[in-house]
Amino acid sequence: MEQRQLGTAGPATSALGLGCMGMSDLYGPSDRAESLATIAAALEAGVTLFDTGDFYGMGHNEMLLGEALRGTRRDRAIVSVKFGALRDPDGAWIGYDARPAAVKSFAAYSLRRLGLDHLDIYRPARLDPQVPIEDTVGAIADLVKAGHVRHVGLSEVGPDTIRRAAATHPISDVQIEYSLISRGIEDAILPTCRDLGIGITAYGVLSRGLISGHWQAGAERQGDFRIISPRFQPGNVERNLALVEALRALAESKGVSVAQVAIAWVLAQGTDIVPLIGARRRDRLAEALGATAVVLGRDDLTAIEAAVPRGAAAGGRYPDAQLAHLDSERG
Repeated sequence: MEQRQLGTAGPATSALGLGCMGMSDLYGPSDRAESLATIAAALEAGVTLFDTGDFYGMGHNEMLLGEALRGTRRDRAIVSVKFGALRDPDGAWIGYDARPAAVKSFAAYSLRRLGLDHLDIYRPARLDPQVPIEDTVGAIADLVKAGHVRHVGLSEVGPDTIRRAAATHPISDVQIEYSLISRGIEDAILPTCRDLGIGITAYGVLSRGLISGHWQAGAERQGDFRIISPRFQPGNVERNLALVEALRALAESKGVSVAQVAIAWVLAQGTDIVPLIGARRRDRLAEALGATAVVLGRDDLTAIEAAVPRGAAAGGRYPDAQLAHLDSERG
């Protein structure tokens, strides 16, 4: 598989990474055996970047990924871990904690659950408004010096925070939502990262399945984030699926799937961008991996822009209450 460099300070990874969250949380029930088989298939296909978070299933996702990687040569997997989001026993979100002591404690638990001797990339999931980013990044830098972490990443932060963090310690990448219908990073975040030599790991490239070409209105299940997601609400979802149908016509003309066009579009936005694919099944993984063979010429990109213009999506990417916590959405 094609390799891409995660910024000047980060590692080289596969052109596509596997986001493992949905195997444990937020998209309804998943199949454990199929999840493990999907991670194994990703490794076999040459995927090296695996993304998780200590709060995905309250530790379940780290244990699942650790089990899947057991026996795998350590240098075959670059494990990216997010921390800081707090949850109660019922799974409710109750804030963020990025204090230096908490950073080091969270890392200790992640290392144990994953069964690893180091974390390849470690990042706060969100900016803790009570803790200067310099303090949080400084704590991760201590873990780097001690050999417990290899690289420092960020997630969902704005330009000012990125610059302050990078002045504290080299940053490998910023993990943030980026897709045909979520293009806000193009204004200031992406230029800032490029100015500083910081890569982008793009999640939500299929907008949680909405622009995969497989989604049908009303398909949400119990425990599924999409039940409250604005883009999946009645009135919005129909307008968004109309965009998908416009994209489908273009995909069919190239003999590929809608999902493959959407992923290929993100890949085409720069070699400093690595899309994270949230596949939970081997067939969806295989479809996503096929996007690496899709070549989009200038005419194709123009046609895609016409089919799905920037700002055409109906509804925000998160409910307003959650958007208010995103440093990336400020200013």
